[in-house]
Amino acid sequence: MSEPGVTRPNVAVVIVNYRTAELALRSVRALAGERPALPGLRAIVVDGGSGDGSAEAIAAGLADPALAGWATPLPLPINGGFGWANNQAILRLMQGANPPDYIHLLNPDAEIEPGAVRLLADVLDTHPECGAVGSLLLDPDGTPSGSAFRFWTPGRELLRGSGTPALGRLLGIKPVLANDQVEVDWATGASVMLRAAALRQSGLFDDGFFLYFEEVELMWRIRAAGWTIRHEPRSRVVHVAGASTQVRYTKGPKLRPRLPAYWYAARRRFLALTQGRTKAALASAAWLAGHGLWTLRRLAGLGGNRTATEAEAADLLRHGVIPSREDLTPAPVAWNDPIDRTPTWMLRSRPPLSSREGISQT
Repeated sequence: MSEPGVTRPNVAVVIVNYRTAELALRSVRALAGERPALPGLRAIVVDGGSGDGSAEAIAAGLADPALAGWATPLPLPINGGFGWANNQAILRLMQGANPPDYIHLLNPDAEIEPGAVRLLADVLDTHPECGAVGSLLLDPDGTPSGSAFRFWTPGRELLRGSGTPALGRLLGIKPVLANDQVEVDWATGASVMLRAAALRQSGLFDDGFFLYFEEVELMWRIRAAGWTIRHEPRSRVVHVAGASTQVRYTKGPKLRPRLPAYWYAARRRFLALTQGRTKAALASAAWLAGHGLWTLRRLAGLGGNRTATEAEAADLLRHGVIPSREDLTPAPVAWNDPIDRTPTWMLRSRPPLSSREGISQT
């Protein structure tokens, strides 16, 4: 329960669904337990043009008396991508009569543990310089998953490709994963709470991205605007990664499925926007060099526990090395921009393998 006389922040939760309606409804139901501590908590469940009956199923589910009044559906006519779909809810919230202080983005395949939302709000209350804070993600078996990270650099891409932690220690390069830190470069968008004031300053998602890396680029801009990003491991969320995309990041020395072309296009765009054309290409070259080193080590029986992705080097060379002019053109949406505009990636001459593949979120 909230303490008497203590004003709690106005929190809105945004859940973007694509063909996982039952998971989205289960995720909303788990939020009900957060409302006593956050009396103004509300939720918008966005359907990103699923076209499979998900929008109707969500509307019917939210008519449940336990959810009606604080959880509302937002069906969208197209599959405009993860960032674009989130933007449609955020724009409505921030331009509405009762704009929220904090906006919590939650994947439909992510189910919060009790207190998870309140704890994120507490961090933003306690740290006025913090623009975003992410939860600790857990795999269904309860083991921690990747939740908070450092930004990509050529050196870290060399390490990622090589799968050789000792090389990082030798060169003094910290790895990408940063779960042990309280303040981080970015936190996963599967469960992250954003300060509305930071979004007004930095802008919302860049809708030049279709899927992947959009939250990383957003947090890059939030940090560039002078805000910090934090990770709160007491806020725990069980995450079934890849429920919509079927892209799952397996652990251990196994070959994981081939990544879609738009993953590489998104990575290329993120690196181009944040590091420029030369460093973006250099980061890809560094990964390829590291991958070559790992291949030699594997042939010698020293491949370690690095999880390889099928055809990753070939696909990176084909889709992810040289940024285009469009990759270098930012397209962040301002909080007061018109609602329901066509996403920028759809207006390109060569969209990044778009919604016809039927995929829209992590």
